[in-house]
Amino acid sequence: MKTRGVDFSNNPLFLAPMAGVTDVGFRAVCSSFGADATTTEMLSARAMAHSPSKTAFLTLTTDEEKIKIAQIFGHEKEFMQEAVRHPLLEKFDAFDINMGCPAPKIIKNGEGSALMDNLPLASEIISAVRKETKKPLSVKFRKGKSKENYLEFGKMCEEAGADYVVFHARSVAQGYSGRADYEAIANLKAKMNIPVIGNGDVFDLQSLKLLKSTGVDGVMVGRGSMGKPWLFAELKEKKINFKKIDVVRKHIEILRQHFDEKWLQLYIRKHLLWYAKELPLATNLKLTLATCDDVDKCLDILETAFEN
Repeated sequence: MKTRGVDFSNNPLFLAPMAGVTDVGFRAVCSSFGADATTTEMLSARAMAHSPSKTAFLTLTTDEEKIKIAQIFGHEKEFMQEAVRHPLLEKFDAFDINMGCPAPKIIKNGEGSALMDNLPLASEIISAVRKETKKPLSVKFRKGKSKENYLEFGKMCEEAGADYVVFHARSVAQGYSGRADYEAIANLKAKMNIPVIGNGDVFDLQSLKLLKSTGVDGVMVGRGSMGKPWLFAELKEKKINFKKIDVVRKHIEILRQHFDEKWLQLYIRKHLLWYAKELPLATNLKLTLATCDDVDKCLDILETAFEN
């Protein structure tokens, strides 16, 4: 898959944008295991215009990321245009517009998946952003909000100037529950003239093959990678020798280059629990990870658990 001079490789694997998950360290370790393209957490176009210092930490990157994608969201085309011109985003290789987020606070502002109920405005935003950048532009969306209109929405994205679309085959009401609708992905792919990236329920090689059977041009991996960045190597059937604790340490080492220890102590707790999710840890050790106030001590606990 190649668009506007950016080669995403043949049937690439994308790391999905996940709020509170895809930080600079996590994106780096996922890239080291084979993620072909990585996406930032959602970036508010309005916030970038009014208080960029509060958004800047979300735009941190590393050289390990192969193709860096900035995902922006908003409902005002002027702010969306300003966002792709913003100096903080110059280093990114491509842009993605979020029109699928099901979070109530995002929908309340007429953003994210709310735009699936307003095709004229969604089209206006995509067209406006398209005029502001020569870099690859994609749109991420779902099956629908108040009704199932993903086919109509997908064609609108194509006509408005998107180079490819990312389709999370769940309705907004589903959130992240139930099963992704792979039949809907195949249906969309059959109707589109631009590449379609499928998203939803890829947790192992079997589910990857099932999603690929829809004919998609690439696959986006989200929750399956949480606490398991080496999933990308497994999906590519690459044999890589590594110690899991070294991956966790690298993730934390990158974060320490940018953030103070107090912030890290609070933030890293959820990641530590995700890394430990497949380990038979005692309840008191899981509690220690969940209330981590000494990152290095928690790393030692994880190291012992991995070794056992």
